[in-house]
Amino acid sequence: MTSFTEFLAALAPIEGGLGVTATDDWLQGRTLYGGASAALCLEAALRLIDGLPPLRAAQFAFIGPGAGALEIRPSVLRRGKSMAFVGVDLSGEAGLATRALLSFGTARDSAVAFDGLPMPAAPDPATCTDFFRGGPRPNFAHQFEMLDAGGGVPFSMGERPEYKLWLRHEDRAAAADLTALVAMADAPPPAAMVRFPAFGPISTVTWSMEILNDPPAGGDGWCLMVSRAETMAAGYSAQAMYLWAADGTPLMAARQSVAIFV
Repeated sequence: MTSFTEFLAALAPIEGGLGVTATDDWLQGRTLYGGASAALCLEAALRLIDGLPPLRAAQFAFIGPGAGALEIRPSVLRRGKSMAFVGVDLSGEAGLATRALLSFGTARDSAVAFDGLPMPAAPDPATCTDFFRGGPRPNFAHQFEMLDAGGGVPFSMGERPEYKLWLRHEDRAAAADLTALVAMADAPPPAAMVRFPAFGPISTVTWSMEILNDPPAGGDGWCLMVSRAETMAAGYSAQAMYLWAADGTPLMAARQSVAIFV
């Protein structure tokens, strides 16, 4: 299995960007898994554009399959005193696969502060069971540990299409940074699958996120996720996603539009 650390280490310079080959163990069906695509876009921007302030928000559109030899090219769209906007295109052998808009911003003094995202109660990871119940999972999902923390599970026909689970990289050498967090944050299947009567194809269309804090260094790598499908209609689902560090620090608030074929 190609670890996350090895996958990033394989990135090599090409004209205007970075190149890497999508290995089978990072695929979802015929395309690079969305979290890995997003992480590569972020990593390319951080490596190739000097002096960027912290990432504050990002949007990703998953336009087509990303397979085989990949090319990731970032470009500065605008850079001001405090904000920098970077566009990134990830292309595969079939053409444009992912387009990203990354918004970076320096911290500033402010008279207001509020934290309205307390981490929900969850059992200790040591007491939790495998989220997939030992059953089949996509290739890329073997790259992560996922534990059921008391929410729904796919195909259970539960009333609430919502997951609560613990996540971390199987690669224990993966850095505790935003690239690793983004790669992991898309790992669970869409929460709409709680209401699926049986397996059916899905495809993430867009993913937007706000970065609330950097992942803390140290610890055992666990993050708690809540993923909730808010609507399902006409073959699409809108879902909200939240991640916290194990110490309760809020890390990410995100949304996805997901195409469902059930």
